[in-house]
Amino acid sequence: MTTRMQDIYEKSVKAALVEKFGYKNPMQVPKIEKIVINVGVGEAATDSKKLDAALGDIALITGQRPIKTYAKKSIAGFKIRENMGLGIKVTLRRDKMYEFLDRLITIALPRVRDFRGVSAKSFDGRGNYALGLKEQIVFPEIDYDRVDAVRGMDIVIVTSANTDDEARELLRGFQMPFAS
Repeated sequence: MTTRMQDIYEKSVKAALVEKFGYKNPMQVPKIEKIVINVGVGEAATDSKKLDAALGDIALITGQRPIKTYAKKSIAGFKIRENMGLGIKVTLRRDKMYEFLDRLITIALPRVRDFRGVSAKSFDGRGNYALGLKEQIVFPEIDYDRVDAVRGMDIVIVTSANTDDEARELLRGFQMPFAS
């Protein structure tokens, strides 16, 4: 079973990219390889329950269990010790990636307060796109009454595109709401 976004990619986005950039081989056409979601939980230095709450939120949003990230070295000024849990991350691929992208574009981003579109300049030069959300409550899976703290998250969309222009057109094909 394919997701809605996979159908959009196969039926319209691929053909539009071939027409615009003139790819000779179908394997040259850029595609989304993975989506990485990262949440830094600085409060976990004093209260480890905050990390578990964030882990539960992201598991609900993505449908996949995240892993904890740990401090590599001690920093006395921040009261951080080596191997202390400070964040969580999850890497989505295939169906879960497309499902998350669909919910991000159609549901979550329009629910962001004062939303005027995402920056079209947040590409890294190699065709990957990064955006940040200030609060996890824009996702419908999160029950606002049960949230202990509002946390932001970094979302990186990794594509197989060689240039930022190719990646921008790929995401435009998925109706990513870029600010004009």
